[in-house]
Amino acid sequence: MTLLLIYAFVSIFFSFLCSILEAVLLSVTPTFINVKKKEGKAYATTLEEFKKDVDKPLIAILTLNTIAHTVGAILVGVQAKAAYAELYGSNTRSMFGFNMTEELMVGIVSSIMTVLILVASEIIPKTIGATYWKKLSGFTARALKVLIAPLKWTGILWILQLTTKLVGKSAHGSVLSRQDFAIMAEMGSKDGALKKGESRIINNLLLMDSIQAKDIMTPRTVVVAVPETMTLDEYYKKNPKLRFSRIPVYKDERDNVTGLFLKDELLLGLAQDRHSDKVGSIIKPIEMVKEDVSISSLFNHFLESRKHLAIVIDQYGGMQGVVTMEDVLETLLGLEIMDESDNTEDMQALARKKWEERAKDLGIIEGENID
Repeated sequence: MTLLLIYAFVSIFFSFLCSILEAVLLSVTPTFINVKKKEGKAYATTLEEFKKDVDKPLIAILTLNTIAHTVGAILVGVQAKAAYAELYGSNTRSMFGFNMTEELMVGIVSSIMTVLILVASEIIPKTIGATYWKKLSGFTARALKVLIAPLKWTGILWILQLTTKLVGKSAHGSVLSRQDFAIMAEMGSKDGALKKGESRIINNLLLMDSIQAKDIMTPRTVVVAVPETMTLDEYYKKNPKLRFSRIPVYKDERDNVTGLFLKDELLLGLAQDRHSDKVGSIIKPIEMVKEDVSISSLFNHFLESRKHLAIVIDQYGGMQGVVTMEDVLETLLGLEIMDESDNTEDMQALARKKWEERAKDLGIIEGENID
């Protein structure tokens, strides 16, 4: 009877250990590994190697688990027969209305082992591993190294890996897709781990490559532009509030944009009594971008060129509108940016309404109004 209990305990113990190792290994995330690597934890590098070639540790775990179950079941069965012979000899004894036989004894012991294996070596350890995987990650890395070593030395691991490759090539791609990140951001917002605004920014970041300049630009029909021949004084008298800091300049036709001038340059010219100077005398080069460029590329272009405004052109070089760094940031943040020059309430309301309509179409804000 003592050997029966020992064999059952050893079988369940090793199965328990394998289940914990498997649960922890599959729960460890790349982010966690990178954090621990930066903290100088040696086991993080081991875990990273195991995650990159997950077949190797899984084969080792399943091999030990299978041996524990199979050998354990055989030994427990043999000891169940021995225990019966020790207790009852060759006689048949009645228990609870049943005639206790050797076969019935083995059946009862096997049923108990099945329940113990299910609960004690599968459900409980996998729940522990999935719940406390961060605390158990160091132990898991060391245990797996010990577990893999004999299989590697004997060549068993190589043979089993070859078998899996013959069945089908493993595809260990990226652990998380863009959709996974979007879902995680949404779940984080619902659970309170992320604020609503933070979740919105993460989702908008994931959309940056799919949104194009033409989606966020100001259309040419409403672009404020001035001819090169207009004087500084004429422009100032027509626009005393100077709502825009950068104004496109055209020659002859509005589509023929030659550059832009800055509000600061205009004010400097007026302060120096150059009222009759033409706008064309203070223009600076203007950037041109294609209408199908992504806002991710557009953002990088603005940063590299240190420009804040660009003309959006179609495939034939025709002007479609203008896009600014502010447009890109508004799309990223999911918020309409108002500066001190937007001081007319009606204009603010109109701008906000138009922007919300555009943002809803792009999916960068939800259907309700944002405040």
